[in-house]
Amino acid sequence: MEELYSPKKLEAQSQQYWEQSKSFEVDIDDSKEKYYCLAMFPYPSGKLHMGHVRNYTITDVITRYQRMLGKNVLQPMGWDAFGLPAENAAMNNNTAPAKWTDENIAYMKTQLKSLGFGYDWSRELATCKPDYYRWEQWFFTRLYEKGMVYKKMATVNWDPVDQTVLANEQVVDGRGWRSGALVERKEIPQWFIKITDYADELLNDLDQLDEWPDQVKQMQRNWIGKSRGITMHFALQQPIANVADGFDVYTTRPDTIMGVTYVSLAAEHPIALKLAEDNSALADFIAECKTQSVSEADMSVMEKKGMDTGLKALHPITGEEVSVWVANYVLMDYGSGAVMAVPAHDQRDYEFAKAYQLPITQVIKPADGSDIDLEQAAYTEKGILVNSSQFDGLDFDAAFDAISQVLIANNKGETTTNYRLRDWGVSRQRYWGTPIPMLNLPEGGEIPVPMDRLPVLLPTDVVMDGVNSPIKSDLEWRKTEYNGQPAEHETDTFDTFMESSWYYARFTCKNVNDMMLDPEQANYWLPVDQYVGGIEHAILHLLYARFFHKLMRDEGLVNSDEPFKRLLCQGMVLAETYYREEDNGGKSWFAPTDVKVERDEKGRIATATLIADGQPVIAGGVTKMSKSKNNGIDPQDAIEIYGADTVRLFTMFAAPPEQTLEWSDSAVEGANRFIKRVWRLAYSHVQNDQVALDIDSLNDKQQGLRRKIHQTIAKVSDDCGRRQTFNTAIAAVMELVNDTSKFKEDGGQNSAIIRESLEAVTLLLSPITPHLSHALWHALGHEGAVVDAHWPTVDEAALVQANIPLIVQVNGKVRSKLSVSADSSKEQLEAIALADENVQRFMDGKAVRKVIVVPGKLVNIVVG
Repeated sequence: MEELYSPKKLEAQSQQYWEQSKSFEVDIDDSKEKYYCLAMFPYPSGKLHMGHVRNYTITDVITRYQRMLGKNVLQPMGWDAFGLPAENAAMNNNTAPAKWTDENIAYMKTQLKSLGFGYDWSRELATCKPDYYRWEQWFFTRLYEKGMVYKKMATVNWDPVDQTVLANEQVVDGRGWRSGALVERKEIPQWFIKITDYADELLNDLDQLDEWPDQVKQMQRNWIGKSRGITMHFALQQPIANVADGFDVYTTRPDTIMGVTYVSLAAEHPIALKLAEDNSALADFIAECKTQSVSEADMSVMEKKGMDTGLKALHPITGEEVSVWVANYVLMDYGSGAVMAVPAHDQRDYEFAKAYQLPITQVIKPADGSDIDLEQAAYTEKGILVNSSQFDGLDFDAAFDAISQVLIANNKGETTTNYRLRDWGVSRQRYWGTPIPMLNLPEGGEIPVPMDRLPVLLPTDVVMDGVNSPIKSDLEWRKTEYNGQPAEHETDTFDTFMESSWYYARFTCKNVNDMMLDPEQANYWLPVDQYVGGIEHAILHLLYARFFHKLMRDEGLVNSDEPFKRLLCQGMVLAETYYREEDNGGKSWFAPTDVKVERDEKGRIATATLIADGQPVIAGGVTKMSKSKNNGIDPQDAIEIYGADTVRLFTMFAAPPEQTLEWSDSAVEGANRFIKRVWRLAYSHVQNDQVALDIDSLNDKQQGLRRKIHQTIAKVSDDCGRRQTFNTAIAAVMELVNDTSKFKEDGGQNSAIIRESLEAVTLLLSPITPHLSHALWHALGHEGAVVDAHWPTVDEAALVQANIPLIVQVNGKVRSKLSVSADSSKEQLEAIALADENVQRFMDGKAVRKVIVVPGKLVNIVVG
């Protein structure tokens, strides 16, 4: 063992050993309990960032810990390699997306290996490779044949610059999240998978996931949005020929129906579109609506606009006329694209009615009889019905039943269950994605690409012009035939959520090329026992993966209902930001490593100057690491300076996994100092002769350290397993190292106890600092590798304390500290305390009025 800690050397040696020994390659082993641990796989953007490092370190620590418990542990890694960023980067770098992606994968793989992550690289996959996406294409054709897939015209968010469809969440302030272009609402043919057929199961099965964060489950419940309501029909006073004699409205608040003062249609509603043919002002308004943001957050705060169509609809209960408007806050995607407007009891309707001086009629009052102020805002709570004719005095539930009975009796409505969830639109108009395996026929219609012609290969040697998808403009690629007749390949590609919805299952199937999944292997490993990833994937990715898993189950590929048993959502990584304000009102951001900072006695920033020119910069506070604010820390720099184990230790120690982690150079240095301290302690120890531990001969101090060793093993085991609070586990090991360093090597039982402590520290740190532990384990004389060692077990006998400290007080003041038998009775403790010479001196012959005994802690003698 060398005297100085040399991370580069020992980390290279450890990694070489793991690779040569194939330490992390696993297969089915029925003699062990299986454990499948998985981190959400990365997009190969070029370099790992600290968010990656934290995510994968957490997962690796769990993996290594479970392995040391004797389980058959799988931890694979792959690449979520399709997507628009590769197209943009390819254009910027004058290359093809495939080449750019392959180069990034190669570099990021070396970074992952340099951090010592224990992956089974024999299972590596990249979603952009035909051996992966061919089975996705095959599965899609199976779903089509089962009626789970369909094509229809759909209104979408269209980014005219990126030439692609955007999800509502990708539209920010009416602009594309990447291009910044004004987004248009456009109708194009789209492919859909019927996720709504599984809405109830997706909702109900959340109750099985008792090891998922409640927050994530609630987010999914809200996204699915199951609601019980009434679908009612508003007839038009004058039907529109060949279009409609009325329209349906769905509401979860039928108790407010008597407060309807107008109705609103979405801009894309068929009635609105028909009227716009002869109304240029309405056509212009509809065009304006197509460029607005449709995210719920934006729609709740945007200005409410609309146009009166001049039509009148008939109230389904009273028969009274109400105006029909087209409004920008009504979406065709939700419900029927029409809403009954009750401005007194819906805030959006309220704002619209205020803007256009429409009537506001109160029909609900608070159940407690208090007043409401409709001059300020709508009253949206449930209560008691007023101004509602025969329904006055009813509460919500009674009104729901009564109103639904009237509507049903008059054939004007029915009770229905509705969902916020919509079928999954999987078409994207991009090039760099999985080609949708469908053939468009010249006479119209489409058929799946036959199985023997899969995969439909995506050409990789292409030139990106930034306008057209290479497969849309490549007539030769598009042309094909079916049964001797001409046909065309579909030129849309899959939403990349398709690839990430089943990769976890493909990882389980080693060396399988002739089927999507091998049921034997898939059912052995699945479900994933521990899944780790960011909260930003709580809805779409996790919901689609759950849906895909159920589809695969129903196809006979897996036998479980859910893909992920336990979920951990790690917090973000934060760092300081620094900037200067530019003359044009913008800001120039500087990397924290380029700024010299001086702090006051409380650690607050006193001055910050740019190292390059010595001039001041402004501290912008601590925020999430991002390219836009130039505050990302390159993990490779930290690895070069301190070693991978220091980065891993800091990452796990700085905060619990679910909380945000703030990057701190001083804290990283502190982690490095601790590792060096452990190294020095071990080096000092191995210079001495080894002595066998004789438990029976230990003195009180030695027994105390041994008790501390096994208390630490118990705590770290609980922290790493049940609680997953790795920061407190590390703190416990640090305490043990501190206590151990107070013992001097004596060639006797002191040395034996130090050795037991060092072995425990090495094993307990092994999941967190595997390279350090690999070296220490050999230095301590073990022939096998620590990666194959078992987790330390608690010696219950060591936890038993023969003697305990006892504080003795006289009139509340400490007058003596004694060592007493741990099983002493109250009477014995009282007698021992009263007999102590120092205690007697402070009693000074005074009468004892009371003796208070707190077993195991103190005796307080009250005299006077």
